[in-house]
Amino acid sequence: MDEQETTREAAIKRVKAKRTFRTHLLVYLVVNAFLVITWLSQGRGEDNYPFWTILGWGLGLALHGWNVYFRGSITENEIRREMERGI
Repeated sequence: MDEQETTREAAIKRVKAKRTFRTHLLVYLVVNAFLVITWLSQGRGEDNYPFWTILGWGLGLALHGWNVYFRGSITENEIRREMERGI
């Protein structure tokens, strides 16, 4: 494989990761909006259950976003070290 093909494959992988994250974000917003609307329509009980769902899932979503947008690319040095470790 030449360098241009490798670069293209890496770019395709990043685009797919970003699309997956945006889908995850949309599902998070829709589901949690539904939970809050349901909670509000039932008189906002003492348990405040949407808060815990929003908090827990939001943490996972934030980590997913960090991994997609802020984590550095895999370097050749990392690949070489992993190959040297073996299986």
